[in-house]
This record gives sequence, C-alpha cells and structure tokens, in this order.
Amino acid sequence: MILILTPQTGPRLTYIFGLIFGGLLGLEHRMTTDPEDFRSYDGPKLAYTDHPPDDSLFFKVSGLLSETGIRKQDLDFFIYKGTTAFYRVTGDHAALPFDPFAAAFYLVTRYEEYLPFHADVHGRFPAEQSTAFCRGFLRKPLVNIWSQMIGKILLDRYPALKLPEKHFLFQPTIDIDSAYAYKQKGLLRTTGAYLRDLLHGDFAEMSARTRVLKGLQKDPFDTFDDIRDIHRQHGLTPLFFLLMGDHGKYDKNLPVSNTEFRTLIQSLAARAEVGIHPSYKSYRAPAILRKERERLSAVTGRPVTKSRQHFLRLTLPGTYRDLLSQGITDDYTMGYASETGFRASICDTYRFYDLENETTTTLNIHPFAVMDGTLKDYKNLSPDEALVNIRQLINEVRQVSGTFISLWHNESLSGMKRWSGWREVYEGMLQLAVGSRLSILSNY
Repeated sequence: MILILTPQTGPRLTYIFGLIFGGLLGLEHRMTTDPEDFRSYDGPKLAYTDHPPDDSLFFKVSGLLSETGIRKQDLDFFIYKGTTAFYRVTGDHAALPFDPFAAAFYLVTRYEEYLPFHADVHGRFPAEQSTAFCRGFLRKPLVNIWSQMIGKILLDRYPALKLPEKHFLFQPTIDIDSAYAYKQKGLLRTTGAYLRDLLHGDFAEMSARTRVLKGLQKDPFDTFDDIRDIHRQHGLTPLFFLLMGDHGKYDKNLPVSNTEFRTLIQSLAARAEVGIHPSYKSYRAPAILRKERERLSAVTGRPVTKSRQHFLRLTLPGTYRDLLSQGITDDYTMGYASETGFRASICDTYRFYDLENETTTTLNIHPFAVMDGTLKDYKNLSPDEALVNIRQLINEVRQVSGTFISLWHNESLSGMKRWSGWREVYEGMLQLAVGSRLSILSNY
C-alpha cells in the first residue's frame, strides 16, 4: 500500500489519487495529514506537499486540488521528456517539474468545459477550443502517460513494489441511428422520399429504393449479419447503441412499435450488450430520456444502464446528471465529432467528477478515440488516410496498455455510395487492434 502525505484531505484529492493509484496503477493507497504517521510508516510512501518533510519521495503541490469552485486557470505549458506538461512547480527535490495530479484532474474532469465557451450548432463544446487541440496533444492519452511516469518513479524508489500488469483492450461500439435506409419507413415517409428523389432528379435513388421495397435487393443499412460475422472472425463482441426517439429532423430511426425493428433489437440483445442512444430531442430533457430508456428496456426485457448521446450532445455537468437520474451507470459519449483522439486525455474508464458539486459520482465514463463520421465527414480523409489515423491512435493506446474504443455506424459498414471502401477501413481497424492481444472473447 502507498501512503500519501497531504496538507489536507478533500474530494479532489480523493478522486484523483483514486484514479491514478487505484484505477491506472492498480495500487492500494491511503492518505494521511499526520507527519508522524508518515514518518513512522516503513512501506512505500510519497509526500504531496509544498515542501519535502524529509528525504521521502516528494511531489510538489500546485494548488488546484485544494481549491473549491471553478475559475479560469493560468496554465504554463512546457515539454518534459518529450511530453506536454503544465502546472509547473519549482524546487530541486520534486520528483517531477510539474504537478501531474493537478494536471490530470484538470483534464479528466473537463474543467475547461465548465468555463465559458462558444458552442457549435448542436450546442457542443468544440474540439477546436480544447486545450488538448490547441496545444497539440489531443491524440495523446496524457493522463495515462503521466501515470506511467509516476509508476516508474515509485518502482525506482521502491524496487520491491509490484505493479499489477495491464493489457491493451479493445471495445468496438456500433451506433444504430437508422436501422434501414428504405424499408419499414411507412407510407408517408416513403412517399415523401420518392417525391424528394423525383424533385432532385435522383432516379438512381428511386430505383434502389424500389428494388429494396420489392425484395429484390438488400437494404443497404441492413448490415447486421455482416457485423456479426466480422466481429466473430476476430473474437470480438460489439456494444450497440440504439436510437429510440420519436421521428424528427435529427432522429430518423423507426418507431418502437415497428415489429421488424423490435425483432432486430431483440436479436442484437440476445448476443451482445445494447445501450440507449438518447435522441437529439432528449438533450437536457430527462422526461424524454426516461421514455426512450423505458422503450428499449421493454423490448429487451432487461434494465438499460449504458448510454451514448446522439450527435454526441454533451454538456457538463447537466447531461451526466440527467443520465444518473435515469439509472445510467456507464456512458460512452466522451469524444469529439470533429476530431479523433482523447477528449479527456485518458484512454481508460473513469468516474465522472461533478465539479460544481465537488463530488465523485457513480457514473463510469468510457472515452472513445475514433468515429467513422469524424474521419470521413469532418476530416475528409480517404479510406487509406483514415486507416493511418486509426493505426496511430491504436499505437498510442497500446503503449500505455489502455482501452481503445471505436465508434462506427451500421450504414458505414455497407460499403456503398458515400461509404465505398470504408468497410475495409473497419476490417483493417479490427485487425490492427486484435493483432496485439485478443482481449475480448466473443459469443456474438
């Protein structure tokens, strides 16, 4: 067990020590404010104080973790051993020239998203306004990297200390925004679609729609058998998120009353985990969120505890409070629509810390690193360029033995029209991720 001397205790210290020592390094730890308790302890220990109490291992505090409230931070960035750092500290005896605990807290709590910012058209915090993007470390899981630094420092000081071995993990996830492109849409929506195609002179689209509706061609979004086969080949089980909202401008899935849609959901839930994909309309609307979650639960016959926001609409702390109020225990929204990388600078699961309430919650956050729409629609990458981008991210996660989570959609696996060549990107990603270690066995 690691004993940590601190000038005081508090929720911020408890949270970040729990994340770094317990979550990332796998070490038991205890905090003390008693110098005599610290001096008499003959096991591994470190001081997180203003001044070293003796010749013990010493990390100098910067002040953030003893604060309360939210204010604009003065971040002094520099490079240390090839890695970005901030919350610089001075003194010859400090183990690091920066405060890794304060810096990690700032990043994983998304401190900057509680400060004023200019939201995008969907009310989201833009990647381009983030510290990680502006300082060039968005594609680096800095919190994991700093944790490895701390672990090495501990091992150098205490060679007998044993750090549990971590392994690279991979979790593919699939969002189902629209189960089918043409079929099961009902007379009104289908007629409207034909009229729109006619107005735009899109006769190829009219022909494809007709062939699908006549049963002469498979619906292009109906890739679910392919999804099962692709993942089974690699020994993987995907996690599905289903849109259950009422039809609207940004919510295009089928109604829950549709028999084929219900059958599809039950088929997926029989072989894999399914979560709710809260609709665009449910954003900051807990009553709508509750209705959609209950719809999915009624179809699957089991509680729904996993979630990812449609359009990645996430506002802190409101969205996470809404999810908690509806019984959600695990959220997979932490990522950006316009950029790949690590929104919270971490590639492992961690608990949501509510900065306004200064409390650690029970909500587990699972950050994803890459989305198909980001690569194609926001970054305009070719399939070959997209795979290079993905490979770099996987390598970053593998170097810290973290968890790589991908976000794909059933329609992008069709390989048709605008998604030509992108099924191969997905298969290439699976091969890259599983090539190191088969980390998730499948019965899917």
